[in-house]
Amino acid sequence: MQFLLEACVDTVESAIEAKKGGANRLELCSNLLVGGTSPSLALYELVKVTTGMKVHVLIRPRSGDFCYTDYEFQVMKREIDMFKDAGAEGVVIGILRADGTLDIERMQELIVRASGMHITLHRAFDVTEDPYRALENAKALGVHTILTSGQKNHCMDGVSVIQELVKRSDKCIDIMVGSGVNADNIDELIQITRAHTFHLSGKKRYDSPMKYRKEGVTMGVNQIDEYARWETDSEKIHKVYMHLNKSEFRS
Repeated sequence: MQFLLEACVDTVESAIEAKKGGANRLELCSNLLVGGTSPSLALYELVKVTTGMKVHVLIRPRSGDFCYTDYEFQVMKREIDMFKDAGAEGVVIGILRADGTLDIERMQELIVRASGMHITLHRAFDVTEDPYRALENAKALGVHTILTSGQKNHCMDGVSVIQELVKRSDKCIDIMVGSGVNADNIDELIQITRAHTFHLSGKKRYDSPMKYRKEGVTMGVNQIDEYARWETDSEKIHKVYMHLNKSEFRS
């Protein structure tokens, strides 16, 4: 079985670490602590020139749900144009209707706009009202990959749904397992789901180099520690990479 390991990164430093650890490709975003939003063109360009890796770009105008306004949809279309022109190999997208179904018409418009690029349906899939209906819709749309944790916060809790999605994929759409993948559970995930594509950020907390720290002033949500940095750790990526390359799984 041929495996693919995708690392989700939101800084140049994390992209470098992901490559060092053995990741095959990158999903690039910003603001990973809130689930990821669209990165800047400058970040994309520096990651690309620094790593030379395949980069799939997240197209998500804001955090929160996936039911977008007309203006947000216009932003998404322009971002696809921008990253396509810049040479990105793929885009990572997802739009839902208010009833929890895939917004087929808008998804189709984005996919046509991204013609020639790899299309991943991101974890908007995990909050659809019916994963198997969403799977069939994604197949009809021509989506190449679905990133999923089996409609749970952690992939191990959604493992039975992931297993069924792999079975129903009919090998015409790739089911990529994410949210909680690590070296401790990757063997079990492979054995149960029979998936061959895995996604992780491999983050590690680093303390800010700031010596002076103003008390009582925050720049956003109080729950976020603004003096902590979360970056990809090449060792965490490499441990998963080594499991994926075991001879017992590659036969």
